[in-house]
Amino acid sequence: MKPKIIRSEAEWRAMLSPEQFRILREQGTERAFTGPHLDEKRLGTFSCAACHAPLFRSDTKFESGCGWPSFFATVTPDAVIELDDRSHGMRRVEIRCATCDGHLGHVFPDGPPPTGLRYCMNGHALTFTADAEA
Repeated sequence: MKPKIIRSEAEWRAMLSPEQFRILREQGTERAFTGPHLDEKRLGTFSCAACHAPLFRSDTKFESGCGWPSFFATVTPDAVIELDDRSHGMRRVEIRCATCDGHLGHVFPDGPPPTGLRYCMNGHALTFTADAEA
């Protein structure tokens, strides 16, 4: 199990942009079709913008039409944690970074094979590192 990263609110505020802080630490969301990484098509890894833990590989990214970067699998089963979210008058499954507990988005059971999952992530909660070209 990976060690948890714990920081104070002031430390997170100093490290993150205001939009990243709002999303990652205050469970916010960006407007659909406005965040970064939606159109990213290069091979590489999407990581947590707060702690840089790897979360998703680009070969699991797909165009869902929802307006947020979507993936059908995490990089490892323990990369994220799932929490019951009953906000906004509905039941959803919130996804958080397992390393720093940052809010990333939600997962839905309407994705493509092989998992049938759609990890709908806030682009501001992610960073992208392209693979080195061979």
